Amino acid sequence: MSMTSSIGFYTPGFYARETLNWATQSLGQDMIDLYLVAPILLVSSILSWKGNNTAVYIWAGTNLFLVYTFCIYCFDVHFNSMFIFYCINLGLAFYSLLFFVYTQVKTPARIQVNNLVLTNIIGIYFILISICFYFLWLSDIIPAIVAHKVPASLLEVGLPTNAVHVIDLAVFLPGMFITGILLLRKKTLAFILAPVSLVFFILMNITIGGLIIMMSRKGIEASMAVAIAMGFLAFFSLILLILYAMQMKKNTEYS
Repeated sequence: MSMTSSIGFYTPGFYARETLNWATQSLGQDMIDLYLVAPILLVSSILSWKGNNTAVYIWAGTNLFLVYTFCIYCFDVHFNSMFIFYCINLGLAFYSLLFFVYTQVKTPARIQVNNLVLTNIIGIYFILISICFYFLWLSDIIPAIVAHKVPASLLEVGLPTNAVHVIDLAVFLPGMFITGILLLRKKTLAFILAPVSLVFFILMNITIGGLIIMMSRKGIEASMAVAIAMGFLAFFSLILLILYAMQMKKNTEYS
């Protein structure tokens, strides 16, 4: 990941085949991956290896973010010299997630978060986020389908389809909604997925806010109000993660 991000960010004209909008977003993603995500992945990997339980969930959430990100690199960035490495990064992140699932199955944890207010807030948060983004994406997609046109947001980036729409509508948003429901019902699976999802939210919200700021600086129309909202959601998710991790540390037992 560090290699692909470094080459993409520091090589002049590396994204020359992309539109200005998409090239700016690609450069912004490279910068965030290099200076934020890579250090978090490295530190959480070391701490996980040393047996830090909280770091394991941070590591898994970071890998979830990388699966999401490198799906977009693989499918929505024009073919370039880093393509094979995009695929390798996607595979590493995906199988790291599978390894996380395997460890949870092999050594099941009796996770018990007794703070009902906290778990209910997180569960409702997941449900609301999934519903809001469904409405946001569908408000862009359905009018275009009805009018037999391509969504304006898609024309701006010059892509055949929006990989974010695909991943969110088909996989991620339903997963968040289900996790929220399971968390409200106090299911063990949800207790495991909650911190992973919160880490993903933190990284994704920071990414969206950072990309909006970069686009604005390049003269591309972007809403700073959305960037501020993403900053608030990242901070809110971080607070929830800290509180949740404190509860997990107190109540988690291994069979």
